[in-house]
Amino acid sequence: MTERTGFLFCSDPLRPNRPDPHFADEAAAVRAAGGGTALVDHDALLAGDATGAVARVARDSGPYWYRGWMVPSDRYAELERALAVRGCALLIGAADYRRAHELPGWYEVFADLTPRSVWCDGLPPDDLQELAAPLGPGPGIVKDFVKSRKHEWHEACYVPELSDRGQLAAVVGRFVELQGSFLAGGVVLRAFEPFVPGGEARVWWVDGEPVLVTAHPDTPDRLPDPPLGPVREAVRRLGPRWVTTDLALREDGVWRVVEVGDGQVSGLPAGAAAGELFAALTAAGPH
Repeated sequence: MTERTGFLFCSDPLRPNRPDPHFADEAAAVRAAGGGTALVDHDALLAGDATGAVARVARDSGPYWYRGWMVPSDRYAELERALAVRGCALLIGAADYRRAHELPGWYEVFADLTPRSVWCDGLPPDDLQELAAPLGPGPGIVKDFVKSRKHEWHEACYVPELSDRGQLAAVVGRFVELQGSFLAGGVVLRAFEPFVPGGEARVWWVDGEPVLVTAHPDTPDRLPDPPLGPVREAVRRLGPRWVTTDLALREDGVWRVVEVGDGQVSGLPAGAAAGELFAALTAAGPH
């Protein structure tokens, strides 16, 4: 019997037998493509109850792509183990999820295509100048292994001069304060690169091939058209089967990878062709 490709969607907290409304159209696209769906309780998963989170997943019904809200890497590993107890598997294992989801996992492969970066595990050291030194003088960006606080740009994201001890400490300190318990992995410093207006392109890769190019969810009305050759090579070297890359055009005319992500937790912008993406994922199936 041929295994049917399944998708684990986050359930609606108010109606747990239905997908979260944010993912309802995507679940419909999966069913239209002939894929199966199951539901996982995201709140329970984040609370550390992975067994309860997968209680609605039928035994021996996998393998599955996960599709839902972002999950910390350690919780994702717990999800993988809880599904294994039920005779199910994830098509993206915990190690591959971490590799695509967190900057230290993907940075080396994309080093020539993305802004220079340094990082520390956990809370930042007292001597931030030592951490920042490899980036040299100039402006920088503060983020954690997964996200920045770009909407608090001057307060908790952009450092006008990395060699200015006071500026760097103030921005990093405010970033850590605002992230609080949601700080993912540790603190990352990135060299700032100026990009032209026009938004970012989000490229959706399945098994090393670009199956869909969308706008970034923050700028759904802008869709650049970047070349994908060098990025394709890096995605293939990275390894995970479902990956996203965000690309922007630098002021000198060079396309740069701004971010890499695990496709299972990357956002689709409004109006994107979800049917094309989920048809490709359903067709890819288990290897």
